[in-house]
Amino acid sequence: MTDLGKLLGGLLGGTGGGAAGGGGNLLALLLGALGSGQGAAGGLGALLQQLTQGGLGSQAQSWVGTGDNHPVSGAELAAALPDRELDALAQQSGLSRDELTQRLAAQLPTAVDQLTPTGEVPTPATLDELFGKQN
Repeated sequence: MTDLGKLLGGLLGGTGGGAAGGGGNLLALLLGALGSGQGAAGGLGALLQQLTQGGLGSQAQSWVGTGDNHPVSGAELAAALPDRELDALAQQSGLSRDELTQRLAAQLPTAVDQLTPTGEVPTPATLDELFGKQN
């Protein structure tokens, strides 16, 4: 397993399992939900757009860029991300919404950084491959 696979597999610690399975699946579900059916790559772009619109543009761009990753708090993520998606992820993971956003805040900067090693959002095919999606 690659370092990226370990990171994604460990995202949110796989707590609760539920319909989503491991933590990497939760990230894929978040990206898919935000991407409105466009898959993980569409969701990554939508996530970055949602964070920018929610006032976290400098943090999100730091994760994509090749420099240092700026931190974000769970409360900031909760304010920037759609309630519907956060509520669905909390239910699927078995975590409270606060715990979910805290874990996302702790790991999302690194996950986005790892998904964008060249400072650019990857193509849909590349992200689908990372998330194990079969065409």
